Amino acid sequence: MKVTLERAALLKSLGHVHRVVERRNTIPILSNEAAASTTLPAHTLYDIVRKLPDGAQVSLEAMGDGGQLQLRSGRSRFTLQTLPDGDFPDLATGEFSHEFMLAPADLKKLIDKTQFAISNEETRYYLNGIFLHSMEEGGETVLRAVATDGHRLARVEIACPKGAAGVPGVIVPRKAVTETQKLVEGLSEDVKVELSTTKIRLTFGDVVLTSKLIDGTFPDYMRVIPAGNDKRLIVDRAPFAAAVDRVSTISSDRGRAVKLAIADGRMTLSVTNPESGSAQEELDVDYDSAPLDIGFNARYLLDIMEQLDSDTALFKLADPGSPTLAQDREGASALYVLMPMRV
Repeated sequence: MKVTLERAALLKSLGHVHRVVERRNTIPILSNEAAASTTLPAHTLYDIVRKLPDGAQVSLEAMGDGGQLQLRSGRSRFTLQTLPDGDFPDLATGEFSHEFMLAPADLKKLIDKTQFAISNEETRYYLNGIFLHSMEEGGETVLRAVATDGHRLARVEIACPKGAAGVPGVIVPRKAVTETQKLVEGLSEDVKVELSTTKIRLTFGDVVLTSKLIDGTFPDYMRVIPAGNDKRLIVDRAPFAAAVDRVSTISSDRGRAVKLAIADGRMTLSVTNPESGSAQEELDVDYDSAPLDIGFNARYLLDIMEQLDSDTALFKLADPGSPTLAQDREGASALYVLMPMRV
């Protein structure tokens, strides 16, 4: 086997594939990428090509039966260990029960507005991804994405694309979500999505991403979305986010709780830290319910504010110990639930 190609073309392809390879892997073949009739260490190959000069020609040539491949470029020579391509897993095999097309903007929306809430807790592995499914809502079929870490929940939906009705509930792992987020950036053509109960395959032009799904049961998220929160609070989103950011400067690393004291069209944000002092700021808000003091993790509040598109944010509250709902406006396609903190 011998192949010669231009550095930029090789680097572009390696840039897509090397990110899905774990640097630490107990199964050596999974640290390699398939190339012609052999496999190569993905990160090593990427780093070599990345460091070659622009416009360089790269030659790859197998060296007999010794399990090695030589990479040549100009006066540079590298000898890399290979592994048999027959050991490389083939995720592309098998049937996909559902196939549909998604506009890049819709796919980006489903991911961007939910991925921040994916859990990092490995013991609850079923929360380590985005739950994707179709369902009936208000007489219409929607495609819905949900993520939660137990402290906050993000849910967004779009009109169900043709072919996506009846899609089974699947959990797309964080790694696949992250790569999809990068691949869809700047894309103009629709993305082909294929799903089964165990795998997802996305086609972005000439790039195909195939991933196993998380084998687990996503919790019944509908049970944690409050339906009876009757205290409506409307804030100007940017000033509110800036105020949260300012007062949280005084927070300790152990808990970034900010207290919101809401009454008579006024909100007082405050943080008290015995080790460093206190902070307080007032904002005018739209609120005419009974006075309420409630605390939230400042970072979580800011994450949600970053996802909202309008100039205002609508909060629906109940009491200091119950989950709060946040949206752009009533009936918005994106919805967020935030658990309060004691303050």
